[in-house]
Amino acid sequence: MTAPVPVLILKTGSYAIHHGQLGIIRSLGRLGIPVYTVAEDHLTPAGTSRYLAGKFVWHAGDLPTPQLLEALAKIGQNLDRPTILIPTDDLGAILVAEESATLRQWYVFPDISAGLPRKLANKQMLYALCRQIGVPCPNTQCPTSISDVHEFAVSARFPIVVKPAAGWLHPKLRVSIVHSEQELVDGWHRAGGSQSPNLLLQEYIPPGADWFFHGYCNGASDCLAGFTGMKLRSYPPHAGMTTLGRSTTNDVLLHHAQTLLKAISYAGIMDLDFRFDERDRQYKLLDFNPRIGAQFRVFVDDNGLDVARALYCDLTGQTVRRSKQVDGRVLIVEPDDLRASANYFWRGELSAYDWLRSFKGRKELAWLNWDDPLPCLMVWARFAIRGVGKILRIGPFEYATRRSAGSDLEHKPDQVIPRSRYGSWSGLISVVGSLRHYLARPWWN
Repeated sequence: MTAPVPVLILKTGSYAIHHGQLGIIRSLGRLGIPVYTVAEDHLTPAGTSRYLAGKFVWHAGDLPTPQLLEALAKIGQNLDRPTILIPTDDLGAILVAEESATLRQWYVFPDISAGLPRKLANKQMLYALCRQIGVPCPNTQCPTSISDVHEFAVSARFPIVVKPAAGWLHPKLRVSIVHSEQELVDGWHRAGGSQSPNLLLQEYIPPGADWFFHGYCNGASDCLAGFTGMKLRSYPPHAGMTTLGRSTTNDVLLHHAQTLLKAISYAGIMDLDFRFDERDRQYKLLDFNPRIGAQFRVFVDDNGLDVARALYCDLTGQTVRRSKQVDGRVLIVEPDDLRASANYFWRGELSAYDWLRSFKGRKELAWLNWDDPLPCLMVWARFAIRGVGKILRIGPFEYATRRSAGSDLEHKPDQVIPRSRYGSWSGLISVVGSLRHYLARPWWN
């Protein structure tokens, strides 16, 4: 009997807590497929899953392309057989497409145009592409100087959505909604200003139905798996990652998405975000992620197929049998949805009754699974350690004030965080920091 083709999950950023990574491990691992992953340290939550065949501890961070390729070559040589490569972030998807000639020595992945993932992941390029092929999207501008920002503010209708055009260049710069010219100017400076323009100003579409589409296309851009669902909560609210989503078939959106994928000759897994604009009754494309989405496990069809399994079947020469998606599944990202719910409560957008109703349906928990409990324990431990660390660093009263106000100075590099009077704990924090560096030592050392 032929041994199953192994899978390597590629992570190039700095995000040890990632439920999409765990979703891939569990989905494919339960089929007996050997799944390996790149992990930031030896105690990443997903790295403790019973369904994981092995992990390569490697903090890719901001490494240049030659070093990324060198490390992937070492991993490929270690695995010693063709391995399916699944990136979980935009930079990884871009790397795989642009360096495909080198990586195909060890890895198997969809054959996609080299420049397409970068064009789709870059919000400025995506907007230009949408205009070119007639895909509805919010009006967007990309300033190149502070004068452009001020000029835009004169005629702009606030609020405005501000996001990095290329998110991988500023990983800590999050999507935000600004309500004044001063907030807009502050966002410009945080994004690097004129030295490295990376700010995208986007028309704010009033809150409505937020939808997402997940799918997989083969080399001919035929959509072998396509699913639609609704984003019910996100963190930060209305502008961040999905913390609660529900699978809901939307035939109109399925048609729009599949037509778009065919028009751009896309191949591989994708994650698209839409918002329905009540003003003109159109689904507006907000984001196109040219890789697997973290919430992909909310979607399965009647045969148990998800996008990770569709990719695996196609790349290993198996027939992908299309079937109807299962509606009513609810994905709950446990720790993050608690934070999101608290914010929605604080803003007056969620009642206790609506909160309870939001969980109606067949539940898919991102972390907790009784036959694989350790990742859930590890993620809660890391959240607890992170919270305690913040309290010790800035003091309990200041911490509570920031949380209730929804602000966090750590995401504002232009502000100085004063040293608190809780300096007696600095030695302990230093020891913990040293331990973290030890745990993050590369696997080949």
